[in-house]
Amino acid sequence: MKTSIKRIAVTGGAGFLGSHLCDWLLSQGHEVLCIDNFFTGTKQNIAHLLANPLFELIRHDVTFPLYIEVDEIYNLACPASPIHYQFDPVQTTKTSVHGAINMLGLAKRIKAKIFQASTSEVYGDPRVHPQPETYWGHVNPTGVRACYDEGKRCAETLFFDYHRQHGLNIKIARIFNTYGPRMHPNDGRVVSNFIVQALANKPITVYGDGSQTRSFCYVDDLIDGFIRLMDSPDDFCGPVNLGNPNEFTILQLAEQIIARTGSTSQIEFLPLPADDPRQRRPDISLAVAKLGWEPDISLSDGLDPTINYFKKLQTL
Repeated sequence: MKTSIKRIAVTGGAGFLGSHLCDWLLSQGHEVLCIDNFFTGTKQNIAHLLANPLFELIRHDVTFPLYIEVDEIYNLACPASPIHYQFDPVQTTKTSVHGAINMLGLAKRIKAKIFQASTSEVYGDPRVHPQPETYWGHVNPTGVRACYDEGKRCAETLFFDYHRQHGLNIKIARIFNTYGPRMHPNDGRVVSNFIVQALANKPITVYGDGSQTRSFCYVDDLIDGFIRLMDSPDDFCGPVNLGNPNEFTILQLAEQIIARTGSTSQIEFLPLPADDPRQRRPDISLAVAKLGWEPDISLSDGLDPTINYFKKLQTL
């Protein structure tokens, strides 16, 4: 059955996840306001949407207030890869904290439901494995990753305080490693890094001995989780883990990408970065119970369209 048509704001809408979310919302007939300052998002990600009369692009930095009228807000604005969020760590913290305050203030004024894209980084380098939502995390508050980790943790605090104090209808998703087309080629994330290096037949840079683990969720599965969370009953706010619980070592990922690209790349081992988590795997039992959600797309199935996307970028 067709859902009611809504006017929906997506901050960070020109980014990797935001552009896919805009695609899905428009496919359902909703009006979409894409809000982005293009620090990491690109117009190429949304170029195919610009002629759509239901799509509107607003160039804006969420660290400043915004005055619009919408029914729902998806707050995705924040650089999400270490290369980008460590480039200007103070601005990264401002984006998470001031951005949350501004979007929550907007939601309060216009009585809109609001979604926060949080992160598995709130768990830091976890001492509990896999990580359930009840785990409070093991985070270095003064380390080089803290601008992102602690900024997102503070944003969650703000969301729940606005919920308790003002009765705001909030939804919080903790996103685990996600990959797919439209990833930034120079964002330093492990999937895009390895694919770009493999396609160029350059050494695959593995930090540490490659035994650290990650769980990789294909972007289409993640967006389905976003929508299910936003459409869930008002008494369920989250936070809820969204990610693929199938766990791989970084070395396994590198070997699979080399095989799928037919690359001649060799693996090069480099020192492990500061505060890099040794393990990362979501416990998604809450998402299964509350949202009826679990990912369908395996890493092997998701890598092919992702590799093809990066191949096309090479020809542009």
